[in-house]
Amino acid sequence: MSRLRSPVVGSVRGAGVVVTGAGGGIGAALARRFAAEGARVVVNDLDGDRAKAVADEIGGTAIPGDASVIVPAARDALGGTVDVYCANAGLASGGTEAADEKVWALAWDVNVMAHVRAAHELLPAWLERGSGRFVSTVSAAGLLTMIGAAPYSVTKHGAYAFAEWLSLTYRHRGVKVHAICPQGVRTDMLTASGSAGDLVLTPTAIEPEDVADALFEGIDKDRFLILPHPEVAGFYQARAADPDRWLTNMNHIQQKWETTG
Repeated sequence: MSRLRSPVVGSVRGAGVVVTGAGGGIGAALARRFAAEGARVVVNDLDGDRAKAVADEIGGTAIPGDASVIVPAARDALGGTVDVYCANAGLASGGTEAADEKVWALAWDVNVMAHVRAAHELLPAWLERGSGRFVSTVSAAGLLTMIGAAPYSVTKHGAYAFAEWLSLTYRHRGVKVHAICPQGVRTDMLTASGSAGDLVLTPTAIEPEDVADALFEGIDKDRFLILPHPEVAGFYQARAADPDRWLTNMNHIQQKWETTG
């Protein structure tokens, strides 16, 4: 099926790009799109076989392992320079406030601290040369919330806050930051979200390639907030304008899930 694509973005041609969690889903779609636009791509995933399969497909380099610690290896693989870093690896942890503290700690480590560690490694060189691009795959849950998934919702709020902080702190020094906040995307993570995902996310789910398209449109227009589901902007505005009404509406969804889920 043919796809609508944003204009070719010259700023990534020849760039050294790292995409974490790129063995499938959104990460693989981002890796493919950057490669199609002429970038040199490092494909990272905990699953080494999946990372290699995507890297072989796009002519990239596979670096398996924990996304928190791969920047030095990726920099070496790209000839000493990382121009774009896509912090895409994420963990969809369900549960309430009663979830085990190990679940909370792992969600925080993967969804937030991996971004912090990457930025710590990347920023000195980016600030010295006056350019760099940090792409954070957050989630609409980072702007709103998600029923049945307290660790995921809370840490995605943290991921969004960190991306926002990076942008407001370093944009005048040439660092570009993008926060991607989709709702449902047809990936393994959506499947794993169970009945809550079926109720809230599946009806409007999009393909991973749609997320990549939205990112490149955002890069082309120099946008911080990337909304593959445009309707999220309205939800976000409603939340800010009248929090109690928004929370009441979300609670109705919670009650429906408790009844039918």
